[in-house]
Amino acid sequence: MKSSELIKILKENEDIEYKKFSERIIDTNYPMIGIRTPILKKLSKNVSKDILELNNEKYYEEVLLKLFVISNIKDKEEYDKFFNKYIYKIDCWSLCDSFVTASKIIKKNKEYYFNVVEELLKDDYLFAVRVGLVILLNYYVEEEYLSKIFDLVDNINREEYYIKMAIAWLLSICYIKYPKETSKYLDNTKIDDFTYNKTISKICDSYRIDKETKQELKKKRRN
Repeated sequence: MKSSELIKILKENEDIEYKKFSERIIDTNYPMIGIRTPILKKLSKNVSKDILELNNEKYYEEVLLKLFVISNIKDKEEYDKFFNKYIYKIDCWSLCDSFVTASKIIKKNKEYYFNVVEELLKDDYLFAVRVGLVILLNYYVEEEYLSKIFDLVDNINREEYYIKMAIAWLLSICYIKYPKETSKYLDNTKIDDFTYNKTISKICDSYRIDKETKQELKKKRRN
């Protein structure tokens, strides 16, 4: 399949109103066509993996479709080949988070991909780091990995907004699942004030946290 043929298929599923909505909430350098995620996921199961060999993506949905195709791959070596290539085409939170959430192969190879995450968190590229953090919050918030997550987070020294927000999101999930351990960590964490306060806010946004706990957490916000 040629790139022109792929774009033709994508444009047949264009939704102008959805495009307007997406453009308001997603900060990407790729122009948008406007295609709902369930449609892209369905297309990803029907197109050939050969599209992954095509380069010079023009549209946001073109990248997202290819990321969903990668997420469907069940062979670890083949998945890794395209994972390592395509994470550097991710330029926004939506491409990152949609791809990671769909990549169920990670759940079946957790020890291996934890090592991958450790390397991603050292990467210079902003969204490679966010991919690593979103992998942690989707697949590793378990007792076995909790202290390792805290150690990794404390050693991230980055100023980018989308990294800080991913850390806050990750720690909020840790607190919701393991409040005692995460509370102890937060009392001694090295994370900056912005990320710390965003973590508290995200925890307090959860319906799974009772009102009294939220009130106590809000008192812990840093000035």
